[in-house]
Amino acid sequence: SSGSSPWRDVGWKAMASNVSDIAAMGGWPPFFALVSLAMPPETDVEAAEALYDGLAECAHEYGVTIVGGDTVRAPQMSITVAIIASARVHAGKPRILRRDQAQPGDVIAVTGTLGDSAAGLRQLNEGVGANDPLTRRHLHPQPRTNLGAEAAQRGILCGIDVSDGLLQDVGHICERSNVGAVLNAADIPLSDELRAAYPKNALQLACTGGEDYELVLVGRPPIIEKLARESTSVRLTVIGKIVSDPSHRVRVIGEGGADLRFDRTGWDAFR
Repeated sequence: SSGSSPWRDVGWKAMASNVSDIAAMGGWPPFFALVSLAMPPETDVEAAEALYDGLAECAHEYGVTIVGGDTVRAPQMSITVAIIASARVHAGKPRILRRDQAQPGDVIAVTGTLGDSAAGLRQLNEGVGANDPLTRRHLHPQPRTNLGAEAAQRGILCGIDVSDGLLQDVGHICERSNVGAVLNAADIPLSDELRAAYPKNALQLACTGGEDYELVLVGRPPIIEKLARESTSVRLTVIGKIVSDPSHRVRVIGEGGADLRFDRTGWDAFR
């Protein structure tokens, strides 16, 4: 967008990544946020203002009210956002998306397209401008709050957002639910921009890249397929299924039925 600045983008992304966590649990508005900012005393005032502008811009877009927080002095810059939302209740139970509710026979679906953010980061490192569609996907992610809430309301029980990478995040669901997953490489949605920019690496970026902040939804085929048909806010694509054998965790099947292997499965926050 015009008037974009690196600090403004940092602010947007700090808020958006946390909004996406709410989307991944099916949270309903209103959303309330606490923002804590730590920065060195020599921080440029304009940089700090741009950062807050980005936070406020994303908050406004997603109906988040920033209700407080703290600004402190520190040797290096860090920003922490905490968001609170509500869950709808049905028959006395909150309707939320969890990681431990996947069952054999469930299908796995994903919103939007995958790999664009990782491609955008690669392009930034190669000196491509910040207004390229792929770099915008990296700097200015769009959390899927409407679809997350709608999925929870329809009784879908299991979901996660793609922050660490598709394989890693589906792996988190498999681990918590003690199941395996089989994904069909041909069904993983890739954007035309990604295919054009990195034709040989598009699938790997989609499977392992991370920071797309798309939603993975797991549930019974009729419910997921109906939601995919009726979703107006974003495309929802079935990409695989849950299986009972957890030994492989996540398999990606290519053309001819061969297992595809990647150097890494995604970002590990604790590594």
